[in-house]
Parts: sequence; structure tokens; C-alpha cells
Amino acid sequence: MSEGAAAYPLRSRPVKALFVHGALVGDGQWWWHRMVAPLARRGLATGAVVLPSCAEVPGELGDMYADAAAVSEAVGAAGEPVILCGHSYGGTVITEAGAGEPNVRHLIYITSVLPDLGQSLADAVGAGPAPWVHLQSDGTAVLRSERLQELFFQDCDDGTVAEALSRATPQSLAAFGQPVRRVAWREVPSTFVVCTEDRAIPVAGQRAQAAKVTRTIEIACGHHPFLSQPEALAQIIADSAR
Repeated sequence: MSEGAAAYPLRSRPVKALFVHGALVGDGQWWWHRMVAPLARRGLATGAVVLPSCAEVPGELGDMYADAAAVSEAVGAAGEPVILCGHSYGGTVITEAGAGEPNVRHLIYITSVLPDLGQSLADAVGAGPAPWVHLQSDGTAVLRSERLQELFFQDCDDGTVAEALSRATPQSLAAFGQPVRRVAWREVPSTFVVCTEDRAIPVAGQRAQAAKVTRTIEIACGHHPFLSQPEALAQIIADSAR
């Protein structure tokens, strides 16, 4: 048995960490791929949810409610206790999806926005579209800026940045304006991971959102700790699973 397995033994009912990625990208499995081994060493299974609002379902462009329904379906299919991990926009989705789900034992918000009842992501942010978000006439938005690496990936190597940007995809604008109908962070234990070097979401704004949850942990990283600091993030998730 490895040292990691000895320190973090598998439980009689395994816990699964389900990941919900951020806005304007697809392929959640890729975004989460560096977390699989560190979490496995700590006794946690993993998975990532396909989001209909991000053009990941052929012939269909869903909205935030469709994303939340997909998360709820994944929670039900897990058949075991689940930790929902929402990154950025994904925090809004798990806020809607994690409420009233007995298998959801903990919420992890990673540099996220946490709407309250009746609020949308746009309401909770309180500002118009970010300068790197381009609105299209077909009701979608896309990433468009020459500063994406500087804003989102300053602590990632060039190969990772290229892989990440290749997964940019149009997303339904409706997803950002739909109010949450249930608020999971009011009923489920939750952790907010503040990324202090995030250049896209200011740390002060993150801390304001984090004040809503059970506990806050800060790590010195950019917007994507699951790419740049997977071991540190895995430890936070494993501690929550206990």
C-alpha cells in the first residue's frame, strides 16, 4: 500500500467528487484530469458533468437550469455520497443543483459567484459582461481577448494554456441571467477556495462571496488551481470529505 493510501484509506461508502466547470468552455473531464490521481490517493472517486449550456450536447443548447438538471442526474447516478465542486460559473450551478439532494454532503466553491434565492449570476456580480466576454447575435457568448493567458493562466505552462484555450466554446447567454430557485449553500456544509492570485476575479470579490459559506481557505494561485496546484486542491477536498 502506498503512503498516500495509508494516510487516506478508502471509506466503506466511497465519496465521489463531482466537478462542474466554469463558463465558456467545454470538456470538464479535461479540466479536472490533474485531480483524478491526487484524489484517488486520498480515497475519493471523481467525475465531471457535461453542461448543456456550453454546446456540449449535440443539437442542443441548454441554459443554467439544464446544467443544474445534469448535475442532479450525475448525483443520482453516483449512488454514493457526493462532494460538488463548482468552479467560477459552476458555483452558480451547484447552488441550484445541490439543494435538497441527500447524497450531496459538501459543496466546494472555487473562485465562484454564489447567488442567493432569486438572484442570477449576473445579479450576484452586479456588473455587465466582463471585457473578455463577447456577446453574439445568436444568443451565445464566447471568450475573446488577447489577455486570456495573463488573466486566467499566468501560473500554467504554455502547453496547458494551449490545451485549455482549445476547449473554449460558445455558451448560452440565458445561463447567466436565470435566478436560482434553491440555495444549496444555505443548507449544505460548504467551503470557498479563494485563489489569491486570480487576475480575473478580484480577491476582494471572492472574499465577499466566501463570507456566505461555512469555511474559507485561501491558496496562492490563479483562476484554475485544479491545473496549477492539484495537490493543494485535492487536500482541501479530502479534508471536506471527512
